[in-house]
Amino acid sequence: MALRASVSAGPARLRAVISHPVPACSCCGAPTPDDKRIDVRFGLPDAVFGGDEQGRRHPADLQALLQADGHGSFVRCLLPVRLTDGIELVIGTWLRITDADLARAAEAWETPAYRDLVFEGTLANATRPWQDRLQDARVTATVLNEGEIPYVTAADSTAVSEILTEEWDRDYVLSRFGHALPVAVRTRVDGRWSMERTPGLQGRVVDGSHRFHGPGRTVFLDALTRREPDADLEAQLAALLQGAPSVPAEQQLTEREPGCLRHAFWTTTVREGKEQHTLYGFVVVPGAALVTGCVFDETVDLAWAKHVWRSIRVEDGEETTR
Repeated sequence: MALRASVSAGPARLRAVISHPVPACSCCGAPTPDDKRIDVRFGLPDAVFGGDEQGRRHPADLQALLQADGHGSFVRCLLPVRLTDGIELVIGTWLRITDADLARAAEAWETPAYRDLVFEGTLANATRPWQDRLQDARVTATVLNEGEIPYVTAADSTAVSEILTEEWDRDYVLSRFGHALPVAVRTRVDGRWSMERTPGLQGRVVDGSHRFHGPGRTVFLDALTRREPDADLEAQLAALLQGAPSVPAEQQLTEREPGCLRHAFWTTTVREGKEQHTLYGFVVVPGAALVTGCVFDETVDLAWAKHVWRSIRVEDGEETTR
């Protein structure tokens, strides 16, 4: 919940906020949410991010209000997005307002008059996946709950109106946020493939490879196009396994399904006196393959690594947005 008195304008342009501890999954130990609300917030308006910190002021020392030299006045507000599976994404963004409205807000913020505040202004952040369609869109923000900052409640922009009134595909929206989230998100990899990014993992692309990481867990993914698209799946897998270490039968798995061959093996090494476990997973389909490495600190996370490997699949067609 974005509280009036505790909203932080930290240095990060965009940060994910998980307000409550989450219980662990009985299957693989991954954290699972105890509610259906995800809060993500922008640290600063886009125009202000990276600028001179000395030119920023918070009237009445209120972190939800901001005045920045050369950029104007801003107030924090919440943009609610309804997602499939009953999830609500609440985006903490900034609204550009007039200097007079900023002064009015500073005077009323910690008084009973706060409940009557209404702001007209323009959104000051480009929010994924809608990006520039939202930035500078004219909206109305209204105080709905005395314990929270104002909510965007109406808009002149068609894009913002659609966000406020329609239900969006959870994976399409959440996969655009690289921050650790409290729910699993199916994420596209190089367009053709997808995998389940489990709760608590951040995502980024490093030197063309997809990487997801969190406390004690890291996932690497590389998509490959085979030169011989008509080659037998077993032959393609054998080529990928050339040079792989030999491991006991109990440390490997092979699974077959129509048009797909999966293989995985796992090893344990010692680095600086500490054990590190890695599952190497291969998913082969006609003409293509995806290779993953799941690195984990605790042996019990082998179940998590197998789950990630098994979640990899080929996607047909474009992503569903709603």
